[in-house]
Amino acid sequence: MTQADREADFTEYISARSPWLVRVAYLLCGDWHRAEDLAQVAAGKLFQHWARAARADSIDAYARRVLVNTFITEKRSGWSRLAILTREPDEPAGADADLDVSLDLRAALDRLPPRQRATVVLRFYCDLTIEQTAEAMGCSAGNVKSQSSRALSTLRKRLEPSLHPTFEGLSS
Repeated sequence: MTQADREADFTEYISARSPWLVRVAYLLCGDWHRAEDLAQVAAGKLFQHWARAARADSIDAYARRVLVNTFITEKRSGWSRLAILTREPDEPAGADADLDVSLDLRAALDRLPPRQRATVVLRFYCDLTIEQTAEAMGCSAGNVKSQSSRALSTLRKRLEPSLHPTFEGLSS
């Protein structure tokens, strides 16, 4: 396969899958602009290793792992703590979505540590098995289980008050 053929294959793949990569990146980082940057960096790394990625059983799984590793590496660097600007999400909620619950969930997800957040996104948004998540994150299945358990426990604690409001002053 020539270099031009590899570049054409990569271009075809990234053109078809970049919206998916950006959505997963958004769930990881919580900001559309950062998600686009994260997906772009991951795409660059994927291009560097395209020969290996193209031979993988699943290019999507390979790309997802590159994206998650890029996110976790970015969160470890001082840069992510130095320049995080928050703003309203660009994507409007669906017509039937409960906006308050959606915003509460995003805020709670945002406060999870990077590995727990990555675990939740991979397990419940990408619908990966424990083993697939472990492979994508480069860790053991037991680690995925403990990260998931901690993350879900934290999310339950943070979301419970907003899901069950108490009305003070009302008698039962």
